[in-house]
Amino acid sequence: MKVLVVGGGGREHAIVDALTRSGRIDTIYCAPGNAGIAAQAECVPIRETEVEALRDFALEHNVTLTVVGPEAALAAGIVDCFRAAGLRIFGPTKAAARIESSKEFAKELMAKYGIPTAGFRAFTAYEEARDYVASRPLPAVLKYDGLAAGKGVVIAQTMEGADAALRDMLLDDKFGYGKVVVEDWLEGPEFSFMCFVDRRRVYPMALAQDHKRAYDGDEGPNTGGMGAYSPLPFVTGEDERYALERIMQPVADAMCAEGCPFTGVLYGGLMKTRDGIKVIEFNARFGDPETEVVLPRLKSDIVEIFSAVADGWELEHPLEWHDFSTVGVVLASKGYPGNYAKGVVIEGLDEVDGAVYHMGTASKEGRIVTAGGRVAIVVCAAPTLGEALEKCNREVGKVRCDNLFHRTDIGRKAIK
Repeated sequence: MKVLVVGGGGREHAIVDALTRSGRIDTIYCAPGNAGIAAQAECVPIRETEVEALRDFALEHNVTLTVVGPEAALAAGIVDCFRAAGLRIFGPTKAAARIESSKEFAKELMAKYGIPTAGFRAFTAYEEARDYVASRPLPAVLKYDGLAAGKGVVIAQTMEGADAALRDMLLDDKFGYGKVVVEDWLEGPEFSFMCFVDRRRVYPMALAQDHKRAYDGDEGPNTGGMGAYSPLPFVTGEDERYALERIMQPVADAMCAEGCPFTGVLYGGLMKTRDGIKVIEFNARFGDPETEVVLPRLKSDIVEIFSAVADGWELEHPLEWHDFSTVGVVLASKGYPGNYAKGVVIEGLDEVDGAVYHMGTASKEGRIVTAGGRVAIVVCAAPTLGEALEKCNREVGKVRCDNLFHRTDIGRKAIK
């Protein structure tokens, strides 16, 4: 088989790494890839949203299967484009990807089909949204309706903060087209439940928890994710069954009923509240950085899974998972998620005893340099979560770069 992976971050590096563990692959391409992925796949200089160019590449190189990582490619209709050309591809159509690309679509779907989530209202007018937020108790959860690279959610503790966020989303076009969803505040630990979905067939993955805040103790601004771990001690087997039977499976069924059946990875961002498990958000693809700690635990052949979903046939066996724990710690450029420098040399990556998935790196004169806000993630496995965190923090210390920072407490609350 020849497989094309679309994307160039840590998630795609973890997918490429999982593909290399299969005996069915002859060639792996990655577009555009990065400096770390280049060690395991042939990188192709085509951006993830250039769907026609990617289609032409797949046709020219007789690609057997394409796996899509980023949400931007899905929202651009890459799956529709490839299928129209007779190409096999793993991912949802543009219509199905609306479950991520439009917060309003997702909330209305959940309301219609009785899927547990927070109450909400959607606004396009700044004054109406401001008046609505002012009439309700704080904090307020404000979500930009479209794609915002994981940064389009603001939890406003004050009316001043809410007003600033609403201006960004509805007046200043910070993210693009202006529409905002205002949700009721929910409280409890969040977790990520990813499932392989083939229309009505839902195959659950191991659970993970992301850490969005930039600094230890969940302080600082929201980021695209500063680390993750798996499994989750605070989620019981009963919780997991509820999430599968009352949330993930009903959503898959609802998408079929709405005429936009979902195929690919359905990501449920869930919260364990006092009133039960509720949906915070859905994504239409693998999470990042959750993928980097979940796929190393997958025993089953991922090529078989991708092929089954792409071709619409049922898996013969349930997914199998390793029973060890994994912790991933992100190394980010100083200044992230704000402004940061690029081109700073990184040393010691090859000394790490664990997986290193590159997120934002480049190669310059034979050396690895920073090329993004989140630069790399170090992932370590151990029999227990505590041992995995201890090992990961130790291994992260081997990476040398003057312009990187990281958290040291990934998973620590769960250990306690």
